[in-house]
Amino acid sequence: MSLARVFTRALYGMEAPLVTVEVCLAAGLPAFTVVGMPQAGVREARDRVRSAIQASEFNFPRGSKITVNLAPADLPKHGARYDLAIAMGILAADGQLSESSVVSREFYGELTLNGELRGVEGMLPALLACRREGREAVIPLDNLAEAQVIREQQCVVGESLRDVVEHLSGPHRLPPVKPVAETSYVYPGGDLADVIGQEQAKRALVLAAMGGHHLLFVGPPGTGKTMLAQRLLGLLPPLSDEEGLEVAAVRSVAGYEHRAATPQSWLQRSMRAPHHSCSAAALVGGGSPPQPGEISLAHKALLFLDELPEFSRHVLDSLREPLESGQVSISRAGYQAKFPAQFQLVCALNPSPCGHFDGTLASARASPDQITRYLGKLSGPLLDRIDMQVSVPRQPAVLQQQHQQQEPQTPLLREQVEAVRGLQLKRQKCLNSELETAQLADVCRLSDEDHGFLVSAIERFNLSHRAYHRVLRLARTIADAAGAEHISKTHLAEALSYRALDRLLQQLQDL
Repeated sequence: MSLARVFTRALYGMEAPLVTVEVCLAAGLPAFTVVGMPQAGVREARDRVRSAIQASEFNFPRGSKITVNLAPADLPKHGARYDLAIAMGILAADGQLSESSVVSREFYGELTLNGELRGVEGMLPALLACRREGREAVIPLDNLAEAQVIREQQCVVGESLRDVVEHLSGPHRLPPVKPVAETSYVYPGGDLADVIGQEQAKRALVLAAMGGHHLLFVGPPGTGKTMLAQRLLGLLPPLSDEEGLEVAAVRSVAGYEHRAATPQSWLQRSMRAPHHSCSAAALVGGGSPPQPGEISLAHKALLFLDELPEFSRHVLDSLREPLESGQVSISRAGYQAKFPAQFQLVCALNPSPCGHFDGTLASARASPDQITRYLGKLSGPLLDRIDMQVSVPRQPAVLQQQHQQQEPQTPLLREQVEAVRGLQLKRQKCLNSELETAQLADVCRLSDEDHGFLVSAIERFNLSHRAYHRVLRLARTIADAAGAEHISKTHLAEALSYRALDRLLQQLQDL
């Protein structure tokens, strides 16, 4: 009887727990058994590994009883990520490889029947854990761009099983992975100067970028709501190295396309814009095993929901907890996974189901009752979590005719955004939208007169305590943009002016 141990890692949410592949070759009736809570995709590895070893012109031990144990046995094993590790364990147990050549390495990859290596999902969390343990990772070439985002690592890539064996035995060493070279950040989206008119919406966009505030655009079709949302992405500063790794790790777990991606694309912000027909599982994550949803793929970036009332109310209400906590926890029988979800929400809606609304109820073809039922799909707790509700009215045709190409506005505004964000991080170690309730008394201190003004406005619009705190956080951002040390009545008044939907709902109630 001969034994060999090879290391690899499973995928458990955002974690990559160590899996020890123990291979035993014993006398007895020829058999090939995989134990250790393998799912269907892992059990099928027997046929892939056997064919790959033979196609690579290595000896497959036919006259032995082969037992492969994936330890720990209480951890579910999914997918084909263990193929390469199982093959290396068999070759080591059979004496075709020395055990010393595999004990200091971790192996990942799916094997084809002819011995080639295919990429697997969730490689980045595994590589980070492997680096912490001080081992060398052997990965497929398909995962190269994913591995290059890590600055310091010990990692090699191979195209086939034979490449890996020759790397371990010495004749032909695999090239080490080189981190991606520093390149200038390419800002996505167009320039804010492309938007005709809509000065209040542009101002709101800059404030949202400065403080990380959630945003809702209210207006008829064709007024530039989607265009404005796309411009917000260009106002945000580049991700830090730590944030970039977080974003890349989520995309890795979600199965971001290996071949189509470049190392730079793994580290950039993106805007996710799911269709209104998406399910709650697609939006927040789900499945078995759990996979990250759109809100996690929008981590440290933007989630854009167009035609907000067209989404199912159940789907929209599933956003409430992630908006507060910045993460989502998905529970299944015997399985629980947490995914990060610190996204900035940008929504757009037409307040009338008929599509005609120019800022007044008289301009809509729908009756007030129809508008009330339509907007009733949006729950109060969800609207409370959106800091800014901005009206995007239809612009006069003369503005479109007189519009000329202007100098780019986004680069200058981005510098202002970075300066204000730096001020917030220095003062409170977080953006204004992330301020805890206990911090508001100190960071957003008001005079008695200004506090009375805010309370009367909150009572006029019948807003909740959560909305009260949202207004305070937004006023703090407005004060920071103006270079003011304290919040004044002017800043509060501007923050309250971004309540377009609340004013419309108040009009409907007064009828």
